[in-house]
Amino acid sequence: MLDAPLTRNLSHSSFRFRCFPELQDRRWILALLFFLCFLSVLLGNSALLYVIRRVARLHSPMYVLVCLLCVVDALLAFAILPNMLLNLLFDWSHISLTGCLIQMFSTYFLSSLESTLLLVMALDRYVAICQPLRYADIMSSSAFLKLLVFALLRSVSIMSALVVLAGSLWFCGSNVIQHCYCDHMALVRLACVSTQRNQAAGLAVIVCFVGVDIPVIFFSYVKIVKVVVRAAAASEERMKALHTCSTHLMVMLCFYLVGTIAFLSGSINIPIATGINTLMGVAYILIPATVNPIIYGVGTKEIRRGLQRMFQISALKVSSGKRLTDSDNIRSGAHKSDSSKVTQCKVFMNRKPPS
Repeated sequence: MLDAPLTRNLSHSSFRFRCFPELQDRRWILALLFFLCFLSVLLGNSALLYVIRRVARLHSPMYVLVCLLCVVDALLAFAILPNMLLNLLFDWSHISLTGCLIQMFSTYFLSSLESTLLLVMALDRYVAICQPLRYADIMSSSAFLKLLVFALLRSVSIMSALVVLAGSLWFCGSNVIQHCYCDHMALVRLACVSTQRNQAAGLAVIVCFVGVDIPVIFFSYVKIVKVVVRAAAASEERMKALHTCSTHLMVMLCFYLVGTIAFLSGSINIPIATGINTLMGVAYILIPATVNPIIYGVGTKEIRRGLQRMFQISALKVSSGKRLTDSDNIRSGAHKSDSSKVTQCKVFMNRKPPS
């Protein structure tokens, strides 16, 4: 049941989530699926971070960006999944307004940071493939640091304004958020005052990120594909390059398209069922976080080689350790044999002649 509305002189300080109410009878299955997804995000991104950290050849700007993407994906999963699991398993669905706003900022800040990282990664690949002789000059340490500072400042400034506007609203109606986490428009819908500024802010966020990032990323990949197709002599290499670029674009399309529809559904009144909107709001976060380690890890030749090298080194260490152990055992056995022979000689020498 929905909580009773307050009078217009009071505003709610706590809220409740309704996470997939149509599937409450199967919430244990949902919890299992989300837990497995959470586990795969943590294991996949942690493994990729470990490989890049251990292999010296991967300490370049591109793989630093991949590491940052792994960290952002893991933090995004931490921002929403623990609360979702507690809600589905134990019906712990309450959250304070402050906690809701903190979760909203964390989710949107990390999502916008991921968008900027994807943009910087596309530009990095564009310079590396289309301007290889100038790569060291263009992607210098100072330029790389400036890009990261730009990413942080853009995400913090825009998302802070969005959350501050949401926190300034008056909530005197229902306190039930029709979502699995503190979604912007799911919270704004509960306000009993005008939300035009909040809707305008939501549109501005989409323009600043999707309207800028998507065209630049698409242009970069188009140029990359053209250069690779011209340079690749064999059709197999061309197909491999096209497959890599198309895979990256498909993941980005899922991130941007699904996220944009979920984010704008309340701002421009797109007629989407609440359950579908909730699913899209969760999917645009979890699907890229789950598949990014595969796309940028297993699908990247250098990381595959680094992983193989690590396994080879580990196997050599194990085999060498085993040989050392066998050698020590042989020496120990020889030492015992020599000791027994010496003992036998001493006994023989000390034997008294028969009288």
